[in-house]
Amino acid sequence: MSASWLVRCLLIFSAWMPATLPAAETADWQAAQGDVLTVHLESTPERPRLFCFGSSWPVQSDGRGGWQGWIGIDLKRKPGTYQILWKSEGAQTSQTLDIRRGVFRVSHIQVEKRMAEFDAPTLARIRSEVKALKATYTADVDAEPAIRMTGMPVNGIVSTPFGAQRFVNGEPRSPHSGLDIAAAAGTPVHAPLAGRVLLVADMYLNGNTVAIGHGNGLVSVYSHMQSVAVRTGQWISDGDVIGQVGATGRATGPHLHWGVRFRNARVNPASLLPDATARLEK
Repeated sequence: MSASWLVRCLLIFSAWMPATLPAAETADWQAAQGDVLTVHLESTPERPRLFCFGSSWPVQSDGRGGWQGWIGIDLKRKPGTYQILWKSEGAQTSQTLDIRRGVFRVSHIQVEKRMAEFDAPTLARIRSEVKALKATYTADVDAEPAIRMTGMPVNGIVSTPFGAQRFVNGEPRSPHSGLDIAAAAGTPVHAPLAGRVLLVADMYLNGNTVAIGHGNGLVSVYSHMQSVAVRTGQWISDGDVIGQVGATGRATGPHLHWGVRFRNARVNPASLLPDATARLEK
C-alpha cells in the first residue's frame, strides 16, 4: 500500500465523517438537577417559542435585540444530553443541554410517631392537602415576570439543603424539594417576588402554608409558619410580609420551608437568587 494512497483515503474518510465530539464537550448549555437555567438566542424577526423536555418554557426580550428563556430541570431529571428547540415562523434553531447529577446530602430527622406513621383518616387528610397544593403548580396567573427572585424570604441558616435524601425515624422518604431556613420563631417572612396567593392552608405535615403564583409557571411555597398574614386571591408585592417563621406541622424546630415549582419541575430556590442566576447564564 503506497503512502500517497493512504493519505487520499484518510482525507476522504475525514471529509465524510461528521464533525462531532462527545456530548459533554459540545453541549451549548450545562446545568445540574434542580437548576433553573437561563438560555439565550440571537436576534430573530419575531418572538420565538422555547421547548425542552417536551414542554414549552417562557421567553422574553433580553433588551439587546435577542431573546432569553428559562428552563427548569427537575430534581429527578435523568442526567444526559437533551435538545433545546427555539421555534419561530418558518425557522427552527437547535441547541444542546448537558445535565449532570446533583450533589445532594443525606438528612435524618426524628419526630413523634404520629408524624411518621399515619392512620387511615390522617392519611386521607394528607393526600387531600397534597392534591390541593399540587393544583397550585398549574394555576394560571396573569403575569410575565423574569424567572428569578430578589432575595431570600427570611434571614437565617439553611438547615436542610435542596435535594437532601430524607430519612424520617430511620425510614427513607422523598428527597427534600426545597430549602429549610432555620430562624427564630416569629421572624417575618417576606415574599421574594410579586404574585397572587393561590393557597393558604393549615396542613398536617407542612403546617401553616402559603403558595404564591408569580406567573410564567413559577410558584413558590412557604411552610411551617407560626402565622399567616395573607389571604387566598390577594395580590402581593415583592417584599410584602406573608407570615412568620414557626414550627407547625412536622418540624423539629422553628424554620421556614421554601419550595419552588417551575412549570411543575421541582427546582432549587437558590438557583433563582441573583448571584446564582448570573452563574447559570452562559
